[in-house]
Amino acid sequence: MKTENRTRLRIIPLGGLEQIGMNITAFEYGESVIIVDCGMAFPADDMLGIDLVVPDITYLKDNADKIKGFVFTHGHEDHIGATPYVLKAVNAPLYATRLTMGLIEHKLEEHSLLNNVRRKTVKYGQTINLGDFKIEFIRTNHSIQDAAALAITCPSGTVIHTGDFKVDYTPVFGDVIDLGRFAELGKKGVLALMCDSTNAEREGFTSSEKTIGKTFDKIFAENSTNRLIVATFASNVDRVQQVINSASKFDRKVVVEGRSMVNVIETAIELGYVKIPENTLISIDQMKNYPDEQLVIVTTGSQGESMAALSRMAAGIHKKVDIKTGDVIVFSSNPIPGNEKAVSKVMNELIGLGAEVIFQDTHVSGHARQEEIKLIYSLVKPKYAIPVHGEYRHLLAHAKLASEMGIPKEDIFILRSGDVLELDQEFASVVDQVQTGAVMVDGLGIGDVGNVVIKDRHKLSEDGIIIVALTIESGSGMLIAGPEIVSRGFVYVRESEDLIEQAKAIALEAAEQNLNRKVKDWNKMRNDIKDRLGGFVWKQTQRRPMILPVIMEA
Repeated sequence: MKTENRTRLRIIPLGGLEQIGMNITAFEYGESVIIVDCGMAFPADDMLGIDLVVPDITYLKDNADKIKGFVFTHGHEDHIGATPYVLKAVNAPLYATRLTMGLIEHKLEEHSLLNNVRRKTVKYGQTINLGDFKIEFIRTNHSIQDAAALAITCPSGTVIHTGDFKVDYTPVFGDVIDLGRFAELGKKGVLALMCDSTNAEREGFTSSEKTIGKTFDKIFAENSTNRLIVATFASNVDRVQQVINSASKFDRKVVVEGRSMVNVIETAIELGYVKIPENTLISIDQMKNYPDEQLVIVTTGSQGESMAALSRMAAGIHKKVDIKTGDVIVFSSNPIPGNEKAVSKVMNELIGLGAEVIFQDTHVSGHARQEEIKLIYSLVKPKYAIPVHGEYRHLLAHAKLASEMGIPKEDIFILRSGDVLELDQEFASVVDQVQTGAVMVDGLGIGDVGNVVIKDRHKLSEDGIIIVALTIESGSGMLIAGPEIVSRGFVYVRESEDLIEQAKAIALEAAEQNLNRKVKDWNKMRNDIKDRLGGFVWKQTQRRPMILPVIMEA
């Protein structure tokens, strides 16, 4: 039974469950709160005009006085991308490994926050004290360097959060995952394991990142007379390093293109995480000085993002690169679920321009498969299992694995964002729910575009808009101009003159009747015009455009 007055650890995922992206989890004990990761998500197809999505942090705002700091597992966008937006509302110190901190600092600089936020770069094996919490950073492997698992200790016990990880015995950069430290913590006793679920459905082990180097060498050798363009995630620094290695081996110059790619690689070079042989890297403006067979372009756009560099090349709107017959395009990533159509569209556009597209065997995952997940369970021996990072089916597959590894079903928790899991050695249960959700970022606006605005954008995109303009004399209340009708995305006016004239007549009749009744509330008149016109348009066209009456006083 739960003892009401007893202090226990509370784990509160504010995002990142039932989805890929927007990872952020709060840990609370007594008067101390720490936040693990602070990620963004890319907008869904139906979020028209939205740039990115960040988590609803109402809980953090309500507990701002308890927050001791943010700790980060690695530098991917779905784990650090929301940081500048969240820090504007909740400012607390940041703790991360060297490359992760470098990438975060670049974001803070873009948002003019660099001088306002305390930051500490942490080394593997180092422990930091934040209120009632001690956090140790443990070396792991992933598709970006300096990834870390976290051992989070408070009076209730130790929770290990793996972050995104795989077991790579031959990493491109750095050392092998510190399995010894996982085992040591397991011997001391681990309260709960929060483990990456992305590849929990896939059997076996994930291949080493180094295997891709051989694939690139083969592609370079087989296409010695063609220009090569390699598209991958901007933050996959190891992948870019392998492209550079192959380019150097085959005496090619490397061009890095795409704003996010340039930013990440510049930071990685500056911090020594990418090694580039002398005279290998050139600017995009220097490409014209070299024949195609001496060039390789590394670019963003492997996910078919409409504004990414590769998509602009495919659409023929890139200012510096024109796709031509003979170009060989390598997609070095798997489509994120939901991006398949966009990726396929870009591929087809590139092929239509005469390029050859290669996507087989050009990517390995950065996430652990079943045998690696089992290995971590066998070393850590947690009392409770909390699958994280993945859609519901991934979490469910992970829960099955945990059960196979001897964790009782009642000690496995598949949480939803907003659940409050309270736990210690004797008790574990979801005891509450806090507010969570998605906050949409559009340009400089954060959260000012909600569901109503998105609904309006859908309406505009599907059925268009009709604007009805009237001018009324303020003194006499007489109609002195209009109604004029302008439509966009509804019908082609020149071919629908009768329809527009009938619509004008209906708007005029509605306006005159309201004015004859001495209606002074223009909102009532607007609504009346909107209702009558809406009914008429539906009968005539079976469409529901947005109708916007505009009444001006003169």
